Amino acid sequence: MKKLIIIPAFNESVNIANTVKEIEKKAPEFDYVVINDCSKDSTLDVLKEKHINYINLPVNLGIGGAVQTGYKYAFENGYDVAVQVDGDGQHNPAFLDKLCDALVNDNADMVIGSRFIENEGFQSTFMRRVGIMYFTKIIHWLTKATITDPTSGFRMANRKVIEMFAKDYPRDYPEPESVVCLLKNNFKVVEVPVQMKARQGGESSIKLWDSVYYMIKVSLAIFVECSRKHKENK
Repeated sequence: MKKLIIIPAFNESVNIANTVKEIEKKAPEFDYVVINDCSKDSTLDVLKEKHINYINLPVNLGIGGAVQTGYKYAFENGYDVAVQVDGDGQHNPAFLDKLCDALVNDNADMVIGSRFIENEGFQSTFMRRVGIMYFTKIIHWLTKATITDPTSGFRMANRKVIEMFAKDYPRDYPEPESVVCLLKNNFKVVEVPVQMKARQGGESSIKLWDSVYYMIKVSLAIFVECSRKHKENK
């Protein structure tokens, strides 16, 4: 299979070279592309200096737009599998084979790397864990599926999902909304236990107020997604 790692990056000059180095060391069978989301720091300079494969966005599209750019790249270049690995060093590429095995052996459309099945490694901050539990409950209420780590960006998709997300993908904080979209369209989503690390450098772009906004906005987006699917089925 042709396998691609999508690495969205915004102001990740401190982390991006080490992230790519870890991928090349631990997952050499995967191709990769960094989506530089119009970073304001020296991320682009690092990508050029280290001869890293990248796409440079001329304007900031946000995480959803950056990841969708990666899916478009994967679809247009004939990849069978695409996996998101964040540029901040939190996702361990040593677990990529585990995700790929689940994708094939479980006949899944998407596999999510979850921190909360075995509760090992970095578990995120308390407030974010509260938010994750909140989205787990909403998703279960709407779809009857239990997704323990719905905000995880460490996720692998097959060709069908690549094609779908290349055409349409949530723009802001897309992880929970995209999971609901897949479940409501009868795609198979499974989780496997992984261990994540704390951010390896720099600062998260999501602050306390952003977290409150995130929960409200994504909740509304999830309900709209469910409503849209219900209308399409009538």
